[in-house]
Amino acid sequence: MPCNAEELRHVPLFELLDDDEAQVLAAQVEIRRFPPRARIFKAGDPPSHGYVVMSGVVRVTSTDEDQQEVLVDEPAHGEFFGFASMLQQTEHQTNAMAMDETVCLEIGRDDIAALLTRRPMAGLDMLTVQARQFHAAQKLVRKRAARNPNEVIEEQQTFGERIADSVARFGGSWSFIIIFGIVLVTYSGLNVALLNRAWDPYPFILLNLFLSMLAAIQAPVIMMSQNRQDAKDRLRSELDFEVNRRAESEIQSLSRRMSLLMDKVQDVEDVVRNSVGSASRRELRGSVSDAAS
Repeated sequence: MPCNAEELRHVPLFELLDDDEAQVLAAQVEIRRFPPRARIFKAGDPPSHGYVVMSGVVRVTSTDEDQQEVLVDEPAHGEFFGFASMLQQTEHQTNAMAMDETVCLEIGRDDIAALLTRRPMAGLDMLTVQARQFHAAQKLVRKRAARNPNEVIEEQQTFGERIADSVARFGGSWSFIIIFGIVLVTYSGLNVALLNRAWDPYPFILLNLFLSMLAAIQAPVIMMSQNRQDAKDRLRSELDFEVNRRAESEIQSLSRRMSLLMDKVQDVEDVVRNSVGSASRRELRGSVSDAAS
């Protein structure tokens, strides 16, 4: 459907155009009307056009690695969607659906080239809108990024916490048990062999003092490491809760879609039933008329 130059005045991007420029652009672009629940484009479609919302509600979504539907944008009056793929001539990365009765301007790459030739400042307005969408996408990525809990804790840990982890990791290994056993046997054996010249004769009071001091220091260090492990477990539980909540949301979304699909099927079934019933009644009336004649 051709576009009227006056309708371009309602679009913030084109309100600065003079009458001649508006006439040129209006002759190039078209107005598309989409009924409710109509798909404007889907991911993977060729980038033939971009769209500017004139009226209605458009929902732009994408799908993440978990096959979850992610809301990317809900462009309002005068805002763009689908322009990045159209300008780069790459396949659409998102899905766009009209939620209500929607009217959009359909604009192609050649239309933009003609517009920028006549009105270069319009390109700055378009870049501003694209920057806004880019920032929204960045915010979405930061919000939905699933971080590894180990990486999150590693970034926040202090030097003392690293030492505590190292001590707990070494103190709970066979290397520590073997080395410590060799040291104890060697220490005890030397003091027994030296007899009266031993620096710590039996019952090895000095050794017991060292062992008590080591246990007094090692115990709180290991407890520090255990507390950090508890923090990791809590973080994992929170991430699992987020995943479960997203799964519940997706199940509810699928349920709504199934209900909508069943309603559509029921509508089609009613239309078919009414059509068949009308045809049967017409045939019956024709048979009665033939019999009467």
